[in-house]
Amino acid sequence: MSDVTEEKAIGWDAIDAQLQKVYGDQKPKHYGSLISYRLGGDHPLDGVSVYENDEPIPHWHYVSYGLTELYEKESENKELSGYGFELTFRLKKETGETEPPMWVISLLQNLARYVMSTGNVFRNGDYMNANGPICEGADTELKALSFTEDEQLQTISTAHGEVMFLQVIGITEDELEAMQCWNTSGVWQTAQEMNLLPNGMTDLSRASLLQNEAFNRRITEGAEREGSSTGFLYVDQLDFTLSKKLFRSASYTLTIGAQQTKMLGLILKGRLLKGESLTLAAKGFVIVFTLSHVFEVKPTEAGYILMLTEENIEELVGLWKPKAGTYPLQSAKGMSMLIAPTHLRDSSGNVVEVIG
Repeated sequence: MSDVTEEKAIGWDAIDAQLQKVYGDQKPKHYGSLISYRLGGDHPLDGVSVYENDEPIPHWHYVSYGLTELYEKESENKELSGYGFELTFRLKKETGETEPPMWVISLLQNLARYVMSTGNVFRNGDYMNANGPICEGADTELKALSFTEDEQLQTISTAHGEVMFLQVIGITEDELEAMQCWNTSGVWQTAQEMNLLPNGMTDLSRASLLQNEAFNRRITEGAEREGSSTGFLYVDQLDFTLSKKLFRSASYTLTIGAQQTKMLGLILKGRLLKGESLTLAAKGFVIVFTLSHVFEVKPTEAGYILMLTEENIEELVGLWKPKAGTYPLQSAKGMSMLIAPTHLRDSSGNVVEVIG
C-alpha cells in the first residue's frame, strides 16, 4: 500500500481480502503513487498490484486501487463504493519475463484519468476504440478495448458499497465492429465456448479471432438473428444540412466520416430492420434513425430524426463505403450522402493516414 497516508484503508483491505481468496499468500508486485491524486499528484490511481497467475497459461494479473473509496466514505451513494469498480487486466507472460510490463499500468492510469475527468464510468459490456496500438509503439493488431466482469474476482460488498472488478481486454478493430454489430456478451461467450481467448487474456501477438471461420460464422449468425445492441454511438464526423429554396423541395445532406461507414452500415441494418432506433451524436448534435413506411425528416432541438424505409436503408448502407464523395439517395427525393475523408493522427497530432 502507498505510504502517502496512514488513514484506515477499509476499502483497500476489502480488495486485498478478495484477492487473497484467489492468490492465497502470494505477495504481489505493487506500484503505488508517491503523491495521491486527491493531494495533487499526477496519477489518479493510488496504486496497481500485479499477481502471477499460471492458469490457463502464465500471465500477469493487474488490479487497480483508486476508483473506489479506499479510505473513508465520501460520496452520498451508499450502494456503490466510489465509481463502483476497479480495473483489472490480464497480460500473457512472455518466456523468461520476471517483471510485469509497465505499459499496462500506464494504460490503467489513463483509463482512470478519463473516468475521473469526465464522470463517465465503464460498465460490463462496454468497449472503446484506442485509435492505435493499445501498447504504444508495439507491432500489434490490438487497437481497441473491451470491458467485462473479471471471472475470478466476483463483485464484493464493502462498508463503503459494492465493488465490481472490471477486466480490460485488448481487442482488434474488427472484433470491436463485431461487438457493435451484435453485442459484447455474445462475442465473448462465443470466444469462451470455443476456447479462443481463455480468461479474456490479452496477447499482443495474437491475430483477430475473426480469422477463425467457425467463430466468424457464429458471430455473423448471432448478429443476423438478434440484431445490434448498439443504440447510441458518438462519432467524430457527423453533420446534417437542410437546404430549402423558394418554389423548390427541401434537400438534405448527411455527412459521415469515411472510417465509420462500414461499421455504421452494419449497425444501422442490425438496429432498424429489427425495429430498434439508432442514435448518432457528435459535439452536441444528434441524429436519430428510425424505421418508417415513408421517408421523412423531422427537426428536433438537438438535431434531426431520419425516418427511413427498408428501401432507403438498403440503399444508404450500400453507399456507406470508405470512398470520399457525394452520392444522391435515389429512393429518397432530395437526400444525398456525403462521405468525408478521415484523417488519422498520431499522439503528436500529425496526420499518418487518410481514409477515403
